[in-house]
This record gives sequence, structure tokens and C-alpha cells, in this order.
Amino acid sequence: MRFHRKSADLTPLADISFATAARARQDREVNGDLVVQASIGTLCDDQQKIIAFPSVYEHFDAMDARTKASYAQSFTGNPAFRKAVADWVLEDHVHSLHHSVIATPGGTGALWASMNTFLDPGETVILPKTAWNSYTAMADHNSLQVCTYDMFAEDHFNPASLQQAMTAVSQVQDRIVFLINTPCNNPTGYSLSDEEWETLIGLVNRMAETCPVVMIIDIAYFDYVNDPSARSSFCRHLDEISDRVMVNILFSISKTMTAYGMRCGASILLAKHQEDVRQIEIILEKTARLTWSNVNNAAMECFAWAVSENRDQLKKEIQGGVRLLKERSDIFLKEAADCGLELYPYREGFFCTLKYEDPSFAAAMFQALMDHHIYTVKVTGGIRIALCSLPVSQARGLAARIRAVQDQLTAD
Repeated sequence: MRFHRKSADLTPLADISFATAARARQDREVNGDLVVQASIGTLCDDQQKIIAFPSVYEHFDAMDARTKASYAQSFTGNPAFRKAVADWVLEDHVHSLHHSVIATPGGTGALWASMNTFLDPGETVILPKTAWNSYTAMADHNSLQVCTYDMFAEDHFNPASLQQAMTAVSQVQDRIVFLINTPCNNPTGYSLSDEEWETLIGLVNRMAETCPVVMIIDIAYFDYVNDPSARSSFCRHLDEISDRVMVNILFSISKTMTAYGMRCGASILLAKHQEDVRQIEIILEKTARLTWSNVNNAAMECFAWAVSENRDQLKKEIQGGVRLLKERSDIFLKEAADCGLELYPYREGFFCTLKYEDPSFAAAMFQALMDHHIYTVKVTGGIRIALCSLPVSQARGLAARIRAVQDQLTAD
């Protein structure tokens, strides 16, 4: 007997991040500080407690209970929130493009909407090979095929690999849809330079001469760049897209406000022509109303306040997180280089990734690290280290512990 639709995928979902974090908690109850929790993607202090920005939560706690209880003002998002998102992300960098903002349940909601909007079932989305594991799972759940590109050539961005993927896809369908996660890439911590952005936009415009291109930019961690003045600088390059290109920025308040559980984000649409933006906006409006109905009202109101009336204090608190990440990354990356561990290029952000391109060895290494009480996340092409949850005391000496496990595994 079957009660589900014929096309349902009955393979149980095994989310490696949550499963590994649960195992680490159990291990810590037995082995205490021997356990290294480097899998969870939330910003924690050096006592391994989640950081919740004081100014945000003091205001949230003081908000009227009726604001927290209420539906949103619109299924597209509260007007003040939509404007605040555009101002926070785009700043004053975009002048020649029309835009719209649709509220979503977190950055994941924005990603799901993009996977459900730009392509038909059976068509192909282009994703980075080494990436957040949910990208591929989300594409599969929306019945999309996946074509991957290598994000790196040695220690820099690899436009040639992306061009190869775009060319292949353009030969079998009438649109190119690709995703890039920058700045503060998850899982590598890479951020495209200005020169790399210029190269990318030039490539996109050339490919758009063949067929329309949708560029999905995941900026979940963009507030944690080392130079706060460069946080939104990538947006000025978007002004150079042609009228055959659509940009969809995926935004989340999870990291901006340390508000992971509020599940609030946005999909930002940009294009040269208002009509193009409006067409996608209509689709996203329907997706919002008929999927999640509306987004957390209190979260939207809190964000709109935080980036306007509380803007300076919020930026100070974010910079405190940036300094913490830099201290940890400086220690770990130096020690990793000293002991010969190979990593993908890291510049800033929550994560860095050890480079293990052999899937079998990566899987064995992932398991061996857990056997030695080191909890990470396995991604395609490597093993992710969550600097965001790693106290300084454990960042120091971790590379040597990992190298010892690697050497033992290689010897065996």
C-alpha cells in the first residue's frame, strides 16, 4: 500500500552537520575538553557558548508581546524590513538596476525559492563542487540536475571551470542558472577579490549573449569580512550586468543578528528592466503565500530596528565576532601550514576546509577524526572546520592533532 506520491524520494535525510553535532555533545559528556566541536556553524565564544548580540536581544525582549504574536504585515515581508534589507545589503553601490526584496524563512528559504523559480524539473543548475551540502540536496528535492564547477585554480577563483560548465549547460537548455557563495564562502572561507568579480561579471555578460543567465549569490556570511568597509563592495560590480542577466541575492539575518533560530531572510532580485524583476517577484509572491504564508513578524521588526536605530552598535558587535574569527583562523592556519596540512584558500569567515579530493580518503579521515574526538563536517573535496565554534584554546594545537590522524591513516 502506498499513501505518498509516486515520485516521492523515501531515502531518509541524514544531515551530517546536525548528526555530527549531536554525536559531539554525547562525546563531551564523557570526555570533556578532549572533544573538539568544529562542526556547528554558529558563532560561539571561547567558553563554547553561542553568542547572542546583547543589543539585539535586549531590544527583542522589550518588544511588545503582540508584535511577536502577530502575523507579518504582508506575505512578501513587512515594508520596513524589505527596505532595510535592500539598504543593508546594497548600500549605495547599485544605481542602474531595478530591485525587489521578498522576505523568506531564512537564507534556506531564499535558496529553496530560487531552486523552485528559475528552472523547470529536469533542467540543470550549476553549483560549485566544494560547497554547502544542502545546495545539491535542495536541487535534487526540486527535481533538478546538477552540473558542478571547480571554484579554485590553485589559490584563486577558477573562471575557466565555470565557463566550461556554463557552455555545456547552454547547449541543452535555454537558460543558465548558477550559484556562487561569496564573500566568506561556506565551506572554504574564500572571498572573491575586486579583480575576480570583474572577471566573473565579464564572463556572465559574454555567456548571456548566448542565452539568459541567472546568477544566484549566497551572501549568508557577508557581514563577517575582515574589512567592514568592503562588506557590500561586491554589489558595485553588479551594476555592470547586461540586460540579459538576472541576479538573485540570498540573504539571512541568522549571522547578521546572531538570530539563527528566528528563521528570517530575504530574496533580493536585481535586473536592468523593471518588467524582468516584476515577473520573478510575482512567482516569489505566490511561493511565499502558498508555502510558508508569511515570515516571523518580530524578527523582521527587530532587524529593521537593528540596522537603522541600532546600526552603529550592531556593527560593533559584528566586528567583535570578526576579531574572534580572525584570532582563531590566524592560529589554526599558521599551525596547519607549519605541519603541512593542505587547505583550500581562506580569506575570512566562519569556516575553512582541509583539502582531501579522494572521496574514500576524505570519508575515512572524517571518521578517524571523530574516533579521536574531533568533530568536523565532510564536504565534497574535503573536511570543513568550523572556526566559528572553535575556542582559541582548542584552535591552538588542533592542526597537529589532525596531522597525526592523517599520518596514521596514511600509514595504515
